[in-house]
Amino acid sequence: MREEELIVYRTLRDGELLQDMAWLMSHYMEAEEGKDTDGTLENMRRKFHDCIHRLVEEAGNYGFHGNLWHCYLANFLVNHENSYSHCCEMQGEVKGSINDAVLHDIVIFKEFYDYDFSPLCEKLHVDTFSMIENYTGSYYEDLGFGKSGRAASKVYNTRICARICELAEKFCQNHTPEEMKDTLTQFYKEYGVGKFGLHKAFRIVHDTSIEPIRNIAHVSLDDLVGYDLAKKKLIENTEAFVSGKKANNCLLYGDAGTGKSSCIKAIANEYYSRGLRIIEVYKHQFQCLNQVIGQIKNRNYKFIIYMDDLSFEEFETEYKYLKAVIEGGLERKPENILIYATSNRRHLIRENYGDKEEIRQDMHTGDTVQEKLSLVYRFGVTIYFGAPDKREFQEIVKALAKRNNIQMPEEELLLEANKWELSHGGLSGRTAQQFIDYLSGTRG
Repeated sequence: MREEELIVYRTLRDGELLQDMAWLMSHYMEAEEGKDTDGTLENMRRKFHDCIHRLVEEAGNYGFHGNLWHCYLANFLVNHENSYSHCCEMQGEVKGSINDAVLHDIVIFKEFYDYDFSPLCEKLHVDTFSMIENYTGSYYEDLGFGKSGRAASKVYNTRICARICELAEKFCQNHTPEEMKDTLTQFYKEYGVGKFGLHKAFRIVHDTSIEPIRNIAHVSLDDLVGYDLAKKKLIENTEAFVSGKKANNCLLYGDAGTGKSSCIKAIANEYYSRGLRIIEVYKHQFQCLNQVIGQIKNRNYKFIIYMDDLSFEEFETEYKYLKAVIEGGLERKPENILIYATSNRRHLIRENYGDKEEIRQDMHTGDTVQEKLSLVYRFGVTIYFGAPDKREFQEIVKALAKRNNIQMPEEELLLEANKWELSHGGLSGRTAQQFIDYLSGTRG
């Protein structure tokens, strides 16, 4: 086989398995029965079993099922970031000579895809390949591994895993390399390519590496009881952003446990299908923001850089990096990037009574105040989440109880909720949810 002749898909990241399989396909006839004095046949047999092992391991990690060789090839293609796949995720089918180069590669992948392993298995005297041609995966119906009973993927969410397995099956229906190329192009257009195409949320590791968050809470905006005006402002700003219109950086501030972070998670889930991606960044990573932005500014996605529980002590200066990135540096912030932050503080930078004494001694009091407020002013939209009053708290409890099918007289429910909040953090949506979780656990 001809993997060394690949042009566009030549960079074989995680492609060692493909290389090993290609080598076996090309050299297995060299092994001669009864003349294996140098151990060639045994070495080939060992390499082949190692390939089978890696395919089974991939099935466990990715949640693949069906023909694991086909799933591996499909997964390889949808994760390969190159000039063609990047163009396709932005506009679908593209024109130009790049199509000839890609078709050249797809001809090779079609050979891999349609390869008949029977002669190879017969030559090497192995019968293990059949087990990966119709692989059913592991089921744990009694252990709560999802509605389908299938063990969850460690890499993809269930929807993306299913899409890749479906793509592998569609490739089987493609009779020519041209049809296979069209199917792959359509996948790029619908789902994108690589980690940004297949995942909705990310974090920064090792300073500047952007890595997917595998499991994000499946919360929706409808799950958040109350705060209709706050949610409306957040939705309007995000809707404008994903629609390509002007939008503002957004600060969600207010009391603890009022659903600020949950709103961000809900936004990530709501707008994922429209190309929105969330990247979570922590304070100590602010000095690397420019490098992070450099990796995403030319992609066909809208990115929200998300900062949870944002606040600074007097001695912390990381906010200066953030100010420059949001607005004030020489390079304009890309149009596909916004900053969303949550905080319990309206002014983000902590002030105390000792500051008043410093202000009396400061000849440039106005400059000092402006320095502390300038970060907040860079958020064009500020949304307040206040703690609910008693009546609002009770409405949240009743709504959550109904949603979780808690069968309990309303008077008793509210009485127990009042007792709970007195010893568990006071009136807040988080306290209400914790109370309902408690009831679900003790009455389930």
